[in-house]
Amino acid sequence: ISLRARTIAPESWYLALLGFAEHFRTSSPPKIRLCVHCLQAVFQFKPPQRVEARTHLQLGSVLYHHTKNSELARSHLEKAWLISQQIPQFEDVKFEAASLLSELYCQQNLVDSAKPLLRKAIQISQQTPYWHCRLLFQLAQLHTLEKDLVSACDLLGVGAEYARVVGSEYTRALFLLSKGMLLLMERKLGEVHPLLTLCGTIVENWQGNPIQKESLRVFFLVLQVTHYLDAGQVKSVKPCLKQLQQCIQTISTLHDDEILPSNPADLFHWLPKEHMCVLVYLVTVMHSMQAGYLEKAQKYTDKALMQLEKLKMLDSSPILSTFQVILLEHIIMCRLVTGHKATALQEISQVCQLCQQSPRLFTNHAAQLHTLLGLYCISVNCMDNAEAQFTAALRLTTHQELWAFIVTNLASVYIREGNRHQELYSLLERINPDHNFPVSSHCLRAAAFYIRGLLSFFQGRYNEAKRFLRETLKMSNAEDLNRLTACSLVLLGHIFYVLGNHRESNNMVVPAMQLASKIPDMSVQLWSSALLKDLNKALGNTIDAHEAAQMHQNFSQQLLQDHIAACSLPEHNLISWTDGPPPGQFQAQNGPTTSLASLL
Repeated sequence: ISLRARTIAPESWYLALLGFAEHFRTSSPPKIRLCVHCLQAVFQFKPPQRVEARTHLQLGSVLYHHTKNSELARSHLEKAWLISQQIPQFEDVKFEAASLLSELYCQQNLVDSAKPLLRKAIQISQQTPYWHCRLLFQLAQLHTLEKDLVSACDLLGVGAEYARVVGSEYTRALFLLSKGMLLLMERKLGEVHPLLTLCGTIVENWQGNPIQKESLRVFFLVLQVTHYLDAGQVKSVKPCLKQLQQCIQTISTLHDDEILPSNPADLFHWLPKEHMCVLVYLVTVMHSMQAGYLEKAQKYTDKALMQLEKLKMLDSSPILSTFQVILLEHIIMCRLVTGHKATALQEISQVCQLCQQSPRLFTNHAAQLHTLLGLYCISVNCMDNAEAQFTAALRLTTHQELWAFIVTNLASVYIREGNRHQELYSLLERINPDHNFPVSSHCLRAAAFYIRGLLSFFQGRYNEAKRFLRETLKMSNAEDLNRLTACSLVLLGHIFYVLGNHRESNNMVVPAMQLASKIPDMSVQLWSSALLKDLNKALGNTIDAHEAAQMHQNFSQQLLQDHIAACSLPEHNLISWTDGPPPGQFQAQNGPTTSLASLL
């Protein structure tokens, strides 16, 4: 057979083997072993270099994507890269081999082999715009995963300039927006503003495929919205968020054109349309939670999670799990506020399970997970566990806003415990809203004033407490921070009640109750109804006092039942986990072990 095959034109045997290999690869289910046999048979014919290099690439690709034999895949890809470099005009094989091989190196934790390989490929691909841009993106992503954002930004800057030179304003915008995203992560706000302004101009002026144009606008607006939300500017963000929601509606009505761009450097997509929809839901949930529209946050979370479940059936992209974890993190905080602790605890357990499936996901979200457990511990009055969870979270985070959020909540734990003065003052020094506040977040600074007011209240320094709380009110009203407004009003109402100024107290507590009902914030409703009962009794309003007492009783019962349900769940044991990966199994609880006294 071999002799006869050699007398046939080389293309015939090659095409036959290639056809068989493809047939086996695309069978249902795929017959990968037979596909590999067919491709390996090509080497029996001592093929020319071009065929040899391409076959090594095909074998490497099939083994990498369909088997666990990464060593053999690596061997074939290394040969493809080596041989293809000796062949002129063989760009596709050469650069695909380099791209795939560096991906495999990273998977094997051989990052130091991947970097020089990508650098060499970038250096020799300058005449091939598509591959040059793609390899620059790939190396920038590698640096980003290693948290070397400076190198990643430099590469994205090089890519933006190269795209401009080869006449691709679309890909130039993609490089610049990616750079803007990293600068936001680095908190280099001075560089972000001019960059986003430039991006806005490029995106608006670019005339091309409508879906590509709208996807650039979504990328641009997502950066703007997250920038505002990071700064705690919930009211200022509204016009941008509205634009973003309109933009995603436009995209969902457009049909994907199969027409390929004439410029090969334009052959990139930021995210698939379906992923963009989930991302817009996600930033909407972030906004609703920060603003205190918790029912709206719930509605959009449900929509996003349903969409994610559908997508995950067909798509194994890791970004979907990241979206899912961030959505769950936000809805867990909402549940704790609305008095659904048992549900929140089960969702914390769900986040643990998602993190068990992906070490990278766990590395990126461990601090948030301990923070959520800390908030849950506060809600069930396990203050020692709350302190341990927040301490674990502080140890794991380098993110400034998250750090400030954790410190603020830890300070509230120390205030409630009442005997941790030294630790408390040490923390408060680090989040002093009047002097060198560590982050630019409007929301966190307003919360820091509230914590000062709370401490002054517990110490009986009422005038000082009023000053801090009025500062919180001023800031929270300016940016529609409903929860902080409700908390400040009820605490001010409590101060006026203690001072015997019942009318002024009533003027604070009534709007606090209305706002807490709108959010809805169960703790503030409980607090307000207790105050309204006492206030109306003091003012001689017997009917109103009875109505408030009934309300207080109802809220107490709801919170008590939820408290017992949460503490009885096996997942309640998570409150003791402060180190290492999340535990996989939970032992059942006999019942709640925490005191309800301070809760009610």
